[in-house]
Amino acid sequence: MRGIAFYIIESLRDKRISIFDTTLRDGEQTPGVSLTQDDKLLVAQQLDKLGVDIIEAGFPMSSEGERCSVKKITDAGLNLQICGLSRVIRSDIDSCLDCGVDMVHTFVSTSDVQRISTIKKSRDEVYKMAVDAVEYIKDHGAKCMFSAMDATRTDIDYLISIYKGVEEAHCDIINVPDTVGVSVPSATYKLISEIAANIKIPIDVHCHNDFGLAVANSLAAVEAGASQVQVTINSLGERAGNADLAGTVMGLHSLYGAKTNIKTQYIVETSHMVEKLTGVRMPPTMPIVGENAFAHESGIHTHGVLVRSDTFEPGVMTPEMVGHRRRIVLGKHAGKHAVKQSLECAGLHPTDAQLNDVLRRVKDIGDKGKRVTDADLYAIAESIIGATSKGEQAIILKEVSVMTGNIITPTATVKATVKGRELLGANTGVGPVDAALKAVTGILGDYKVKLRDFRIEAISGGSDALAEVIIGVEDEKGRVVSARSTNEDIVLASVEALVAAINQLISAQDRF
Repeated sequence: MRGIAFYIIESLRDKRISIFDTTLRDGEQTPGVSLTQDDKLLVAQQLDKLGVDIIEAGFPMSSEGERCSVKKITDAGLNLQICGLSRVIRSDIDSCLDCGVDMVHTFVSTSDVQRISTIKKSRDEVYKMAVDAVEYIKDHGAKCMFSAMDATRTDIDYLISIYKGVEEAHCDIINVPDTVGVSVPSATYKLISEIAANIKIPIDVHCHNDFGLAVANSLAAVEAGASQVQVTINSLGERAGNADLAGTVMGLHSLYGAKTNIKTQYIVETSHMVEKLTGVRMPPTMPIVGENAFAHESGIHTHGVLVRSDTFEPGVMTPEMVGHRRRIVLGKHAGKHAVKQSLECAGLHPTDAQLNDVLRRVKDIGDKGKRVTDADLYAIAESIIGATSKGEQAIILKEVSVMTGNIITPTATVKATVKGRELLGANTGVGPVDAALKAVTGILGDYKVKLRDFRIEAISGGSDALAEVIIGVEDEKGRVVSARSTNEDIVLASVEALVAAINQLISAQDRF
């Protein structure tokens, strides 16, 4: 028997919803974000791989660089549709058309507060501007989407009249934007239902996240009859951002049984790419794509998911569906089953008494506010069990030197003994830490690892503060290990933590 949380609205089962991504336009309006033309092309290509139906490539009239960027994307031979944004002004529309976009998204303020205070036009003037813009776009052979900006604060009768006007002008799709993010799901449902009862062309929604309701409002709009939703990767956008693609798509798939063209296995990959290019870090608790989205620490939870994953996970959505991985995290809430599994994965098999002792020490570290790394766990277990695996390290660090400055590319040299052979490696990076870590991984030969996590914390005051570095690495078989090091020198602490993590990976591999 299914609980009420797992109902599916029959009218949405297998219904196909179009995904319109505006990361390159509204997403780039995130304060502090600025993408190069090459960055934008990379994102567009990734969105094409992801299976997005339409992307809003930019606002060509806003700058020459923006126009060139949109043109570069339209010339890239992508499979998805490309849209350009314009005001209801012919020069804006021409700029989009000159870029060769498939669709022009034209907009004008319709709420009294915006209409009177910003564009200073009457309702009749705005109505005519909207209809004229749509007619002009259609006369030039492009698809047209019309947005009544600030729709959720617009008088409903006037809003429907303007949508009817653009529909008669042969607009292809209307957009209903919650421009300042003030709608709630019940109000969104009512608004879209009323519009759908009066308008026959497809309805698209654009929801902002000022109250954290953008995804919920988007899903409510689909329930009410919208057939397209606007989203961004990682919920980027003006102020608090837009509806997140991951949350919206997985909500549609897993909770409603609806369909999209999104290849969900690339969702996390896409999130990480956009995170890197924009510099906007995702909180670990970000739904679906966050580091902790499928992580468990509580003993009750970890025991449950180790027996059956859907005991403490949604079940209708697994980490594999979105390209993620389940993690068992150790800390003061850890349980015996999680510690035992982590040790067995490393080839360590404690007795029940030894396991209890390991668990007690792990909880002691957690109670002190410390994160328990894999290296901590293995060191504790090896000391209790009496294992000798830590005796001979695959990598013994001998020397680290770095050169950096305002006119010098940061360069690092590392000398180490790797399985009995003394090796010297050098590399460059965006900074001394990056260069040093690349130099270490460069001397490993065919043994490949990639950095999964990197954190620095100052644990004392002053310019000579001790720095604690925690690093997580993953090998080609998907094994992930974390380790820490503390040093006054951040570069040295980083290298020591990396070497410790790699030694743990190699040690675990050698045990089997």
